[in-house]
Amino acid sequence: MTRSLRTAPLVAALMLALSACNQQAAAPATTPAAPATAAAPADAGLPAVDDAEAARMAEQVREATRHAWQGYMQYAKGHDDLKPLSGQPRDWYPKPLLMSPVDALDTLLLLGLDKEANEARELIVTQLSFDQDIDVQNFEVTIRLLGGLLSAYQMTNDERLLKLADDLGTRLSPVFDSPTGLPYTHVNLHTGKTSGKVSNPAETGTLLLEFGTLAKLTGKQAYYDKAKRALVETHKRRSKIGLVGLNINVETGEWTNKDASIAGGIDSYYEYLLKCWKLFGDEDCKKMWDESIGPINQYLADESREGELWYGHADMDTGARTSTTYGALDAFMPGLLALGGDLDRAKRLQESNLKMWRLHDIEPESLDYAKMEVRSPSYALRPEIVESAYYLHHYTGDARYRGMGKEFFDDFVRYTRTDHGFAALKDVRSKEKDDSMESFLFAETFKYYYLLFAPAKTLDFEGIVFNTEAHPLRRTW
Repeated sequence: MTRSLRTAPLVAALMLALSACNQQAAAPATTPAAPATAAAPADAGLPAVDDAEAARMAEQVREATRHAWQGYMQYAKGHDDLKPLSGQPRDWYPKPLLMSPVDALDTLLLLGLDKEANEARELIVTQLSFDQDIDVQNFEVTIRLLGGLLSAYQMTNDERLLKLADDLGTRLSPVFDSPTGLPYTHVNLHTGKTSGKVSNPAETGTLLLEFGTLAKLTGKQAYYDKAKRALVETHKRRSKIGLVGLNINVETGEWTNKDASIAGGIDSYYEYLLKCWKLFGDEDCKKMWDESIGPINQYLADESREGELWYGHADMDTGARTSTTYGALDAFMPGLLALGGDLDRAKRLQESNLKMWRLHDIEPESLDYAKMEVRSPSYALRPEIVESAYYLHHYTGDARYRGMGKEFFDDFVRYTRTDHGFAALKDVRSKEKDDSMESFLFAETFKYYYLLFAPAKTLDFEGIVFNTEAHPLRRTW
């Protein structure tokens, strides 16, 4: 679904019937948000998508995925990412960790791209080693690599993938050895030396789905306990009104930036409160979610113009509005609201997402929703707006969300496709391309587009929980 600030250095089994899985007083989950006056749809002029058109769109997504994968294999095989304009490889660290193959494998399997899936798996099991003297970002490596390996293992039963996941989990575990239990941001995979004492709730609280699943599959309970403690310690430090800030010192537990929002740096912390209950049945997580969603809706939700719903920024202590900024990462929120049962807010916020997209026919990294002006003009091929359309289509069956998806995908292809893959945009206003194609394009963007258009039976939605990198994790314990 979502992620931290996203700066880099910053199928058969999947289709089985699957089981779905407090120190300070926070405002109760029943706290009302701004009045839920229905906003008119951004525009009735969405493309019509019946089942036949949806099937055609699903095939277009498969072809786009194959195109991007073939570009990676031709120009960046064995590296982390492809640079889609220059046709050059890009690595996060001095040694590649196969970000794109690991992130892509479960998507390739799900889309039935068997040849490409076999290529990805062969790269992983023959070339991927975590015994590297490099400092890595725990959060990104956890959600992309650990999550990807676990999901791929569950889909293939290839024990080599689980062995790699267990080795990675062991090498990442020193991050939890802080005085507070809040994880350091970086760790050396060879020496275990940690660094990075100023973190954020997304990085401290977006670990339990992956480490918890690893614990269940290996029988090593310590994985679960350490990641859960990090989540609990983050929640314990919420303010008296129930909000968390943007930056926290993991050694002292003190907030160094008290900006509260649902944006990057915080986003997936909230996501995991709900999802860890869904996957593991952990009632502590459900309680933390219930204690958090009320304050989110009370202090961060914002009405604009005639009934438009947005989520802005506020001071974590007072709840005072500090910014009317919203962007591509915030666009996960309709999906999370839908997962939590709040379809009214989810539908209204997705209409705002559509309005954001249509401002320049592709979404910016961020905008000022009060003025409807772009603040950060880049587009990184992000998935969140499609993810929310997928969740809403699942829960409502309304073809409107497939219409949104078709509009998004057509714009996406029109403005980002290159000879070698798909390129991020430096500026959505000019559509100038950037030589970047992050691995989450495979893990999330293509996956959510495909699932939006594919028949519901393609995935047992109720039996899996997506991690924030869209790796579906299945409860088999």
